[in-house]
Amino acid sequence: MKKPKENNGNVTLKEVAAVLGVSTMTVSRAINDKPNVDALTKKKILDTAKKMGYTPNLVAKSLVSSKTYTIGVVIPEISHSFFPEVVKGIQEEANKKNYQIFLTNTSDDFETEKKVIDALRAKRVDGILVSSSQTKEDVGYYQKIIASGLPLVFFDRCFENIGASCIGVNDFSASQQITEHLINRGYKRIGYLSGPRKVSIGKERFGGYVAAMNQHGLEIDDRWVIENGFNEAGGYHAMGKLLTLPEKARPNAVAAVNDPVAFGAMDAIREAGLKVPDDIAIVGFTNDIRAGLVASPLTTVHQPAYEVGKKAASKLIKTIEDRTERVENVQLITKLIIRKSCGS
Repeated sequence: MKKPKENNGNVTLKEVAAVLGVSTMTVSRAINDKPNVDALTKKKILDTAKKMGYTPNLVAKSLVSSKTYTIGVVIPEISHSFFPEVVKGIQEEANKKNYQIFLTNTSDDFETEKKVIDALRAKRVDGILVSSSQTKEDVGYYQKIIASGLPLVFFDRCFENIGASCIGVNDFSASQQITEHLINRGYKRIGYLSGPRKVSIGKERFGGYVAAMNQHGLEIDDRWVIENGFNEAGGYHAMGKLLTLPEKARPNAVAAVNDPVAFGAMDAIREAGLKVPDDIAIVGFTNDIRAGLVASPLTTVHQPAYEVGKKAASKLIKTIEDRTERVENVQLITKLIIRKSCGS
């Protein structure tokens, strides 16, 4: 093997192949993560290409393949710590496969969602990853995109049975588990701060709460279930409604659809002169980076956000590169994180 030399110009596959004494096709297959290249040879090729300063010529590749090697990513909010972790996973998986991403934020508004997706389509992205907005009511818009042949994969907030894969977590069983944790702590009057149940996570997590309550023969008072947004403001207003009930008529514990909703609820509880968990216990869902830092550290469900992003990107790229890739609903496993917000 010749000694590789750094090159500040445009290093070609042929030059990398010459250094290693292998065929250009072998180098191409290794760099593009194709099969039929053994692991040791692949590592040598990738290390040598990196030392030589090789970068893929995406313009040339796109001319040959009619692909842009770009992916659109649509998230509902950037402030929720879950989504930056998801995007990190997407970015790393996309980079590994030589795709670039266009990241867009919809602020949980469906009209904005349609605009950014239309803009991504105008950029000729090869596929789109979407976590849908909370205001979406029907699936017609997405059905048209799927029918057009543009690869689309949902993550976290999904629409099922419309011909697109969904990468998320076990929302139903995780919500059931954390509600049962409250029940096992001795709480019987348990309310629920729900996100919009038109969205998959809103529906599934609420379903898990109901299943746990029914399984233990506990009453669900309609006044204890408040549907609002997925953010802190939604949690604050929802908790405010519960706090208008007389003390003996309101729940002494609440489960929130996610951590931001739980944080908003905690603010409302504190402003009412009450304490968590002495007066009202609370649990969340996400394991937001703030969950262990609030005054009463939040018991919650850890979602593997990074892994969701990696699997979503991997699934989309497979769908882009092989249109026979099967549609599937992937649910990653969560973990209960017990802290002090429902009692020590």
